[in-house]
Amino acid sequence: MGNDTLFAIRKSIKNYTSGGNLLFITTILALVVANSPLSTYYFSWWNQPVALQIGPFNLFSHGAQSMSVMQFINDALMAVFFFSIGLEIKREVLVGELSSIRQALLPILAAIGGMIIPVGLFMIIGHDSNYLHGSAIPMATDIAFSLGVLALLGSRVPIALKIFLTTLAVVDDIGGILVIAIFYSSHIELTYLFYAAGLFLIILFGAYKHVNSKMFYITFGAAIWFLFLNSGIHPTIAGVLVAFCVPAKPVLDTPKFIQTIRNTMKNFPVQENEEDTRILSKQQMNWLKCIESASDKVISPLQDLEDTLHPVVNHMIIPLFAFANAGISLSGIEFSSVFQGISLAVLLGLFAGKFLGIFSFSYLAVKTKIVPMPERTNWKQIAGVSFLGGIGFTVSMFIANLSFQNMGEGGLTLLNDAKVGIILGSLVSGLVGYLLLRIFLPKEASDLEIE
Repeated sequence: MGNDTLFAIRKSIKNYTSGGNLLFITTILALVVANSPLSTYYFSWWNQPVALQIGPFNLFSHGAQSMSVMQFINDALMAVFFFSIGLEIKREVLVGELSSIRQALLPILAAIGGMIIPVGLFMIIGHDSNYLHGSAIPMATDIAFSLGVLALLGSRVPIALKIFLTTLAVVDDIGGILVIAIFYSSHIELTYLFYAAGLFLIILFGAYKHVNSKMFYITFGAAIWFLFLNSGIHPTIAGVLVAFCVPAKPVLDTPKFIQTIRNTMKNFPVQENEEDTRILSKQQMNWLKCIESASDKVISPLQDLEDTLHPVVNHMIIPLFAFANAGISLSGIEFSSVFQGISLAVLLGLFAGKFLGIFSFSYLAVKTKIVPMPERTNWKQIAGVSFLGGIGFTVSMFIANLSFQNMGEGGLTLLNDAKVGIILGSLVSGLVGYLLLRIFLPKEASDLEIE
């Protein structure tokens, strides 16, 4: 494994773990506020209208009606989240862990098991119920939360185990995206999709012509998002599709960039007096601007956007989503209700289903010699990570909203019960996974750990 790959893994894990800590704090804060004297203000705030209007046109509107704050977070800001996920998936396929089938096959198979078994278990428990539409809720793994728990164990965690969990979570995201696209789209308006297809062609043409401007892709992406919002296809899918169109190849190759810098720096004579270098001549300013321009061209739009969006998504969008969606009023919830209905189905789907799916598919894949065991790991450690796969917070919450948001008062009750199951299932999964890894990981730091 090359140094560039290790650096990318280290940076990705650092971004997700810091975001996971903030996600945990905002989740607790949401539960506290939702059950405090401020609960009335908390719940009413999310129904306030949001508008970005020029004349009669409102960008944040659906069917000529302004979006609420909650809809803005779930349909607009989460489209940015899925745009970021799309960029990450494309990078992983091109140069990351998903670029090598042999290297990626174990977490891919584990992720497939971690999606099939929880959904099947949910459907068995919810047979003949009114909440089967939410069967996909326990299929997701929250990459920020799960890596955040793994980070608590520090340098004792082998890098192969971190790569396994990260790749598994990325494949889970792909599964979640497909489920949203296939099962949560309705009343398709072909006219809007026709316009969106035209804009996609413009973006692809821009990528073909090596357009390097981030604003080019963001502007057309926002327009496509609006068309998807009003077409009947969930707008977060627009974020993923636009991300796949962003070019991964820089305009300027690295060797040419280095040569440009060397040639330009020859124009700056060595100054004996530091005072002479404080004020640049017009020619020197032009030379430095040439270097700046070359710097913009040596980083691909895909990497530039992904790097720019990571802190925004992990430190603002996901915590805000958690604060808006994790607030559950516990006053009308009886303890016994957790062990029945949709709460039980989600809880068992995340805790038992994810573990059984991830561990059993991994075990079968290794024992049948389809794939090798990850380096410096054992089955006890894989079991611990399999439990961490049951932390399904963000995407599970998102799918729960899509499943029950249009079912009236009964849907609201199901949504609250599903959220209880998500929080408890994620909490128990994370706790058990952490304890198992704390016991079975090596006592000393792994020599594969990245400093």
